[in-house]
Amino acid sequence: MQLPKIEWQPVSRAEFYGWLIFYGVLLLYLARHFGEPTLLDNVHLPIHEGGHLFFSYFGETLHLWGGTIFQLLIPALLAWYFVSQRQLPGTTFCMFAFFHSLTGVATYMSDAIARELPLVTVGAEADPSDHDWFNIFTQLGVLPHAVQIGSTTRFIAWCGLLGTVAWFYWRYRQQSREGSLALGVS
Repeated sequence: MQLPKIEWQPVSRAEFYGWLIFYGVLLLYLARHFGEPTLLDNVHLPIHEGGHLFFSYFGETLHLWGGTIFQLLIPALLAWYFVSQRQLPGTTFCMFAFFHSLTGVATYMSDAIARELPLVTVGAEADPSDHDWFNIFTQLGVLPHAVQIGSTTRFIAWCGLLGTVAWFYWRYRQQSREGSLALGVS
């Protein structure tokens, strides 16, 4: 099976290096503040809470999972939109946002036993029993493994962050190579 080839819109050298520097600085910042909430989490949090509100109409289980579903679904859908527009920087940014959001999910998962993270709820005061991943892992019977699941999720997220930047670099190099070949330059 072969995926359809996407003819990405060209990315200028200045744009490419600007984005590459942005991702490099951001990755260094995230590595330095590994596992800690960052300013970017303030973008994901209202989306997460909105997911609880949206999915509350579909039953208790989806209400519980809805925050995480929305938190990951929104950047994934935005990435799909940018793919449909053939915009490499937008696709890369949204993929990066997806995996960054997944690091936040990993932190929340890892906190399921200790329940030390400050919780945010819409329209009510947060209670430790409102911890999504405590309740999800309890229902699934895996609460004792919360830290391992969170750590594995964080590893996957970091592979995704690094892989997204590597893919952006690779796509740009492919574009440069294809441009050179079209001009007859080896």
